Amino acid sequence: MISVKGLSKRYGDHLAVDDLSLELRPGTVTGFLGPNGAGKSTTMRLILGLDRPTAGTATIGGLPYHRIRNPLRTVGALLDARATHPGRSGHAHLVALARSNGIARRRVTEVLETVGLAGAARKRAGTLSLGMSQRLGIAAALLGDPEVLMFDEPVNGLDPDGVRWVRGLMRSLADEGRTVFVSSHLMSEMQLTADHLVVIGKGRLIMDAPLAEVIAGSSLTAVIARSPHAGDLAARLRAAGIAVERLGENELVATGAPIDRVGDLAHEAGIRLHELRTRQASLEQAYQELTAASVEYGAGPVRG
Repeated sequence: MISVKGLSKRYGDHLAVDDLSLELRPGTVTGFLGPNGAGKSTTMRLILGLDRPTAGTATIGGLPYHRIRNPLRTVGALLDARATHPGRSGHAHLVALARSNGIARRRVTEVLETVGLAGAARKRAGTLSLGMSQRLGIAAALLGDPEVLMFDEPVNGLDPDGVRWVRGLMRSLADEGRTVFVSSHLMSEMQLTADHLVVIGKGRLIMDAPLAEVIAGSSLTAVIARSPHAGDLAARLRAAGIAVERLGENELVATGAPIDRVGDLAHEAGIRLHELRTRQASLEQAYQELTAASVEYGAGPVRG
């Protein structure tokens, strides 16, 4: 488990992480989302002891990273796919990591096969494509068979098959009871992969909730109802404090209430329904609503 309490990091006048508190639990893929400059990578670096916090604490399995003995056996991380010596082969890179943490050499062969790099293991890291470098970084994270795994943008540079493979890997690791913490800007991929989401902006926590709850909270998630008595239904829903917009003579959209509530109100009023369905927002739409006030590096309008 990863525990973050009151974590802050200041660089001069810039507060990169601002009083952040999180509990990331086993058996879950937690997606870490936020605009560029939100503090995601800094938070991961603080958890891994690569930066010293200005305030607060970050622990893995109850210990700060620097107190974990043989840390690769506890936590595996991929923060920078290019963080390898360019003249060293992928195999040699992993062997060095294994020796430093008392990991058997045969484990190097196993993880290379797992990530699909067995045939390229002797190539120098500097000659690998970004996608192959990502696979090597994932192999390094898996090397110690850890209970906690952290990945910063792991699908960058991967082709569609590679992206699908990473998605399956994340899910399988969580299904084994491991804690999986992954940042990404690919909302469609997070919607398919994550169970839980942590969203930050300008270093502060915006949302810490299950994926379904984040999407359900979007103003674009609504209930579509079709009835020959749509006017009566609209009046009944409005009386119950539900926002309603007519889409046509026999159709309306209701926001701010779950589908069960809309159906119950229609039943209580004796209103016949021909259709009742949920129009679900995408994670991208929900994310944009959550972070609209936290974008620091937004681009201007596109000109035709």
